[in-house]
Amino acid sequence: MNSQSELPAPAPTVLRRVLTFPLVRIVVATLFVAVPFAIVSTPFNLFVTDKPLRRVGALLLTAVVLGAYWADVRIMEKRAVTELSGRHAARELGLGLVLGALLFSATIGVLAAVGVYQTTGNNGWLIMLASVPGFILTGVLEEVLFRGIVFRILDQWLGSWFALAISAVIFGFLHLLNPGATVLNAAAISIEGGVLLAAAFMLTGRLWLCIGLHIAWNFTQGGIFSVAVSGGASKGLLQSRMVGPDWLTGGKFGAEASVVALLVCAAVGIVCVALAIKKGNVVPPFWAARLAPAFKAGSAAQ
Repeated sequence: MNSQSELPAPAPTVLRRVLTFPLVRIVVATLFVAVPFAIVSTPFNLFVTDKPLRRVGALLLTAVVLGAYWADVRIMEKRAVTELSGRHAARELGLGLVLGALLFSATIGVLAAVGVYQTTGNNGWLIMLASVPGFILTGVLEEVLFRGIVFRILDQWLGSWFALAISAVIFGFLHLLNPGATVLNAAAISIEGGVLLAAAFMLTGRLWLCIGLHIAWNFTQGGIFSVAVSGGASKGLLQSRMVGPDWLTGGKFGAEASVVALLVCAAVGIVCVALAIKKGNVVPPFWAARLAPAFKAGSAAQ
């Protein structure tokens, strides 16, 4: 027998313990993504005014975000990046794109049926297609940061329910930085976006489904129906206007702050959470994990 195989593994250094503490991991992982993103995006923002080149830049930045996240996981966590598994990418991304488009289309369908959303003409296909790279970048960047980093690390540390609540609140209330945002808008985004997208990650353990949902929701909202996306004015395929109270229209923030969007997305989010529970993909709260060994020891003693 090789005596070396019986030696205990060396204790982690103080630096390693600090770097692997969950809150530090969130900061480090965020910097892993944010720094290269800033380095690549700054020249485009300062010097590139040509719109086609800026769209190419958005796709380049998307690749930078995914590559930086992959590098962080490989270097800091020393494991395979299963949440970006290529084997599941096409199916889950495709499902997310279809579901995201259907969810916002259902929202607009209800608003149109009650006379809140009205079309007045169209702007042409080229305008719609031109919006795609920006929505891809936004969907990938926000899902990597909020689900791949914040939710996932909190999930491993505190359990799924705390991770779901905390990441949803952070996701929603950071939207207060957007034009025209209110606390009610942020609360709506926390529930409909934060819960739904985290639940999609819980269900699959991968980012593709939530990335597809996020991209398609934003694109359908701004690129097709020309509705403001999180407070930002959008010009898409259809010329449109919203008529009615803010609780129905979403006000200046856009239809995603409408009570209709809130109900539609919350319902699907609950379904995704239920499916994740059924699959056994819910991490118990941190205190349950700590009590389990003691409970087993007590049962064995009896």
